[in-house]
Amino acid sequence: MTEFSTHEPTTNSLDTNDDSEIDAIAELRKLLISPEQEKLEQIQKRLDDPQIHAEDISRVLPEAIILRSLQNDEQLTQALLPTVEEAIQASVKKDLHVLANAIFPIIGPAIRKSIATTLSTMLQSLNQTLEHSFSIQSFKWRLEARQTGKSFAEVVLLRTLLYRVEQVFLIHKKTGLLLQHVTADLVATQDADLVSAMLTAIQDFIQDSFPVKAGENLETLQFGELTIWIEQGPQAVLAGVIRGNAPEELRLVFQQVIETIHREFQRELKIYEGDDSLFESSRKYLESCLQSQYSVKEEKHSPVLWILLGSLLFATGLWSFLSWQSRHRWQTYLTRLEAQPGIVVITTGRRHGKYFVSGLRDPLAINPLTLLQESNIQPQTVVSQWEPYLSFESNFILQRAKQVLQPPETGTLAINENGVLSATGSAPQQWITEAQKLVRTIPGITQLQTKNLTETDFQELTHSQQQIENQILLFGENNTELLPSQDNKLSILFKELQNLSKLAPYYHKQIYLQIIGRTDEQGNNEKNLVLSQARAYKVLSILNSQNYSSINMSAVGIGTKQPLFNQYMQKEQALNRSVSFKVFITDDTTSNKSL
Repeated sequence: MTEFSTHEPTTNSLDTNDDSEIDAIAELRKLLISPEQEKLEQIQKRLDDPQIHAEDISRVLPEAIILRSLQNDEQLTQALLPTVEEAIQASVKKDLHVLANAIFPIIGPAIRKSIATTLSTMLQSLNQTLEHSFSIQSFKWRLEARQTGKSFAEVVLLRTLLYRVEQVFLIHKKTGLLLQHVTADLVATQDADLVSAMLTAIQDFIQDSFPVKAGENLETLQFGELTIWIEQGPQAVLAGVIRGNAPEELRLVFQQVIETIHREFQRELKIYEGDDSLFESSRKYLESCLQSQYSVKEEKHSPVLWILLGSLLFATGLWSFLSWQSRHRWQTYLTRLEAQPGIVVITTGRRHGKYFVSGLRDPLAINPLTLLQESNIQPQTVVSQWEPYLSFESNFILQRAKQVLQPPETGTLAINENGVLSATGSAPQQWITEAQKLVRTIPGITQLQTKNLTETDFQELTHSQQQIENQILLFGENNTELLPSQDNKLSILFKELQNLSKLAPYYHKQIYLQIIGRTDEQGNNEKNLVLSQARAYKVLSILNSQNYSSINMSAVGIGTKQPLFNQYMQKEQALNRSVSFKVFITDDTTSNKSL
């Protein structure tokens, strides 16, 4: 019998084989999927880590925003708008100067550009207005405006108009309903839905009534001065109402707008079921079609404009100069006024087109009207209000003292800073007594000092009497002409006679002056008597010309009687050819003792 031998594996050998297989499989798995596994783990880690995720987005975000902006997508703008607005508000609240400094470089140019544009427009408008206001054509347009009931500006606008797109309609092609409608300024409009329906009906009428080919559509309607341009799109129609003759380039604008609307509102046009609010944002595209053009005249400024501008500049310059001159004179006047003693300026200003000044004024101060005239200011342009008051400045107190006390010419008054009035020189006792009483009524004077004042009495009169009687006026031989050397004696005579004339009333005296004429012993007595009388009258005539009203004068000639000197020598004879004086002082019984 054949012996079959079977070799049954043992348990240990089986375990060994299983472990080997597992290791092999693990090794194989490691070799096959280990790189991908590591990458998957890295990707999972990036997804789970927000920091790494943010870094990845920051690297691609700028480029993504640029790409999205190039697509003219408003969605990105709408998404960023709240964040940008909040960021601006937060920046302003935090520090206003940061944003102000950032936009400062563009504010100045923008303002200047705006002002320049406004001035240019205003100047052009003024020029056109002047031209239209003073030209023959303007009178025709004014007549047309009166006849048609339109305003002059409206007529001018229409007559200078080349073309203007007054209205634009966006119509849903399938339903004929109005999607959006815009109009130009100052254009009267009708019911837009009705107009839209009529346009649709007209197109349908033409297509149904006339043999038109497929794809052919109505493009233009003409009615009087109005033209309707129609641009067809797959799902919408754009119709523009134009006044005047529009250029063909405008039709390209219409085409671009209808294309843009189909691109931007493709989904809305497809789902449109009567809700026109979906097309509210299409107004900006339609408004781009509201174009106009007016006749442009050669840039030529009207002479009237130049004359008007020149007159305006001259008037402005003249007004500015006169205003400056008036203010300068007024300030100069106020400065001089405030510097005047006895004047206190309290309020100044300008009211109702006139200058105004008020204050206090001592009656002894300078008259403000005098200063006004010296400052070349018309008095009627100034309203002055001065309240009287007494100034305690020394010169004003002294003036008031002189007015009240009336000191004699031989006396002098002075005042110090303490209000003490001092009298110097000479004065009659009566005046001194009266001054001591009156000085108490003068404000600002505390005391009257007369220690340096000499009392005058009758001796003054006798002094002048002696001075007059000592004078001898000499004459030429056998004539009545004074010698040239007698002028000094005449001056002394005039002075002393004036003194007598002034003092005599104080002492209640009368003055009598006797003028005595003499001759030498040459010639006979009769002739000498006549000559001496003539010499005395000669001197009397000279003295009367000085008008000594309170002195009585007389002239007498005594010839050779009572000679002044014995006439042994020729010199002594010359001295007797003279006139001497005799003064008599008597009581005045007719004068008022109260003087």
